Amino acid sequence: MARPTSRRTVLSAAIAAAAGAGALSSSAVPAAAVPPRDARATAGARRSAAATVDNHFWTSYTDWRCGTASGVRAVSGPRPGVVIASPAGRTDYSDPHTGQTAAWEYATWTSPVHTARVPATEVIASWNAQTPAGTWLQVELRGRYSDATETPWFVMGRWAAGDGDIKRTSLDDQTDGKATIWTDTFSVDDAASGLRLRTYQLRLTLYRKPGTSLTPTVWRIGAMASDVPDRFTVPASSPGLARELPVPRYSQNTHVGQYPEYDNGGEAWCSPTSSQMIVEYWGRGPTAQDLAWVNPEFADPQVCHAARFTFDHQYNGCGNWPFNAAYASTYSDMNAVVTRLSSLADLESLIRAGIPAITSQSFLKEELTGAGYGTSGHLMTVIGFTADGDVIANDPASPSNEAVRRVYKRAEWETIWLRTKRYNASGKVVSGTGGVCYLYWPERPTAAQSKALAALGIR
Repeated sequence: MARPTSRRTVLSAAIAAAAGAGALSSSAVPAAAVPPRDARATAGARRSAAATVDNHFWTSYTDWRCGTASGVRAVSGPRPGVVIASPAGRTDYSDPHTGQTAAWEYATWTSPVHTARVPATEVIASWNAQTPAGTWLQVELRGRYSDATETPWFVMGRWAAGDGDIKRTSLDDQTDGKATIWTDTFSVDDAASGLRLRTYQLRLTLYRKPGTSLTPTVWRIGAMASDVPDRFTVPASSPGLARELPVPRYSQNTHVGQYPEYDNGGEAWCSPTSSQMIVEYWGRGPTAQDLAWVNPEFADPQVCHAARFTFDHQYNGCGNWPFNAAYASTYSDMNAVVTRLSSLADLESLIRAGIPAITSQSFLKEELTGAGYGTSGHLMTVIGFTADGDVIANDPASPSNEAVRRVYKRAEWETIWLRTKRYNASGKVVSGTGGVCYLYWPERPTAAQSKALAALGIR
């Protein structure tokens, strides 16, 4: 479960948008006076995913060859990607979370301009990569609005699989007066104005220690762009599947008080706990050597591991959506993205194909029968459906691993997940996530899995 405070905190500091390829300096632009995600509308809808969500990812050798390269090269093979060839330059990076400054060589790859099928109010990037010790990467987004103006390059994340070189981080307070970056999400400030983001590019900057031959390898980069109407309720969908997937069960609450430096376990660890469940469903997981740092007295050390390696040092928590997907992708031949779905029918299609999902929702205690708690933001895994169409979820907000499996009423669950507006305990209108979920799947999916993903625009 997320902390009771807002997932997106409004700060008064100025923007930190990167000014150029490989550059880590920034220019100040006043931050937009808009409320965080929990106090404003976000995208979510009951219309078809094709009408409200555009998923686009660069993954093939041709994709990588079509981008603009500066010091990188495309690599072919069973899993094409992009790596540093000959650095384009050298820069210093002052890590705000350690106070240390170090020199890095860098190279960049910039995607072609993508015109979203859905002129967007929100965009969330995802990337799948490996960053050996001595390397890291940065992801940026730039786009053009429906009024023909352009955004600056917004930093969507500075990321490394480990934490020995930099502290992975989002960058708050980036704005151009029309849109703002809320941790991991590009969001138009006033969706009611009609302003939308029509096109975008993504830029990868790959970093390595000077004088080495090290390189990150990136296999996937892309984004989910969405524009879905605001609503407090959603029409209930008709049940269409009875199936349950054998997903491991872990409770976040068995970790209360563990590792304060990673947000203290317990309710703050819903996202990495959910991620670890799905990683292990696919037969992956950390090695004994990977887990050697965990206190041997702690149960389920792999959950502690997931929390450490999804932790966002700016957000000061483990709930950064793309960081969780990137963590899952560090395991052998795994793909992972953040997207939005339009209904439980979409989830049923995935479950039918053997793909569980991690979903984000918020609700009052009385809005979800059997949960026993309320939350301003929580991740859980959907692993199946009963014969009556109710949702079978592995809910990490449970007192023990044995209690994690829950059955929630279909209509209640669909509403708390898909709505974009709700009333909190004080009667104030706050926001919902509008169908956000993480999807993890193997590099070589079955034909049925490929078909289910393709129906959502994911390849």
